[in-house]
Amino acid sequence: MTSTSETPDTTSVPETSATTNDVPAFGWSGYAERVNGRFAMVGFVAMLLIEVLSGDTFLHWAGLLP
Repeated sequence: MTSTSETPDTTSVPETSATTNDVPAFGWSGYAERVNGRFAMVGFVAMLLIEVLSGDTFLHWAGLLP
């Protein structure tokens, strides 16, 4: 007695990608957005460090609030 195993029919799943080949509108580009996001993260961490090390809020430290 021979056993034949049937393999399920595999359908082709399209490959997904986080990037597209679309032309950016209004001058937006992926590189500029990544750089801007990284600088924003560095600035936010710097602001948190200022608040932790000085013991005061950023607005008080910058002299914007009395």
